[in-house]
Amino acid sequence: MLPTNEQRRWMYRNMLISRYMEERIETIYMEGKKPIFNMANGPIPGEMHLSNGQEPCAVGVCCHLGTEDIVTATHRPHHIAIAKGVDLKKMMAEIFGKKTGLSGGRGGHMHLFDKDVNFACSGIIAQGMGPAVGAALSRKLQRKSGIAIAYIGEGAANQGAFHETLNLASVWKLPVIFIIEDNDWGISVAKSTSTSVSKNSDRAAAYGMPGIFIKDNCPDQIFSATAAAVEQARCGDGPTLIEIKTSRLAGHFMGDAEDYRPKGEKENLLKNDPIPTYRQALLDEDVITIEEDSALVQETQQLIEDAITFARESDEPAPEEALEHVFAH
Repeated sequence: MLPTNEQRRWMYRNMLISRYMEERIETIYMEGKKPIFNMANGPIPGEMHLSNGQEPCAVGVCCHLGTEDIVTATHRPHHIAIAKGVDLKKMMAEIFGKKTGLSGGRGGHMHLFDKDVNFACSGIIAQGMGPAVGAALSRKLQRKSGIAIAYIGEGAANQGAFHETLNLASVWKLPVIFIIEDNDWGISVAKSTSTSVSKNSDRAAAYGMPGIFIKDNCPDQIFSATAAAVEQARCGDGPTLIEIKTSRLAGHFMGDAEDYRPKGEKENLLKNDPIPTYRQALLDEDVITIEEDSALVQETQQLIEDAITFARESDEPAPEEALEHVFAH
């Protein structure tokens, strides 16, 4: 199944939104953190994990989804949240820790939650897999529409939750798809030194489900390869495990010196940046014109600037509100 031109434009647009948002966050994040880096300082405190380079993994899958479908993501969630339709202004306010954020500023960038579009993420490795399987079970038992998607990194495939949830999803034939974003690095640990198989998609066979490996970080290929898994889940034929070979263009977190990368790796990854590559493909195939591309870039950048303005101008939460909406003894 090939994407239509409309779907390709949608994927490109959301990739642009994600990339520009992270470029702006990268600048804003460093405010107040110089000359001595302290992640507690500045308008965006705490760790910051950028997803630039992994945008195709989000749009190629989420292009198949609707509001009723559930998505759980990782600690590197921005591209997936955007593709799922999370409110940009509320998401940016949450990243800034503001009262108008998705969770009133309590969650920050690793714990975005938007019930309006059924999106959630967690900073704990493999943590989203259980909730995704639970959501899929709920949909099945209640005979409701909607499937669940659980995104993880390749490092999470070595967690116990990975094996437990794949087993249950298969036993119960649940409408869930597991997406592995394989960027080769679990923080600073290479996949080749931590994982006993070269392709985690091969592990699907142990749980009686299809395993799909997508070797190119291309939105069109991801869209096409995912189509059958989505159809299988919607028809009640059970789960699928999909592994996407992607690239992390930045460090694990902002401030990461990336000394663990082999010489030349980063430069080669940047040469294959998926956004300019996809842009050129759309231009070459007359899906967009140069003028349309220019207008689209301006439109998406304005969306992010508006979201940043909203976040900066929003009120800080009052200290006495810190324990509201959370479990406390």
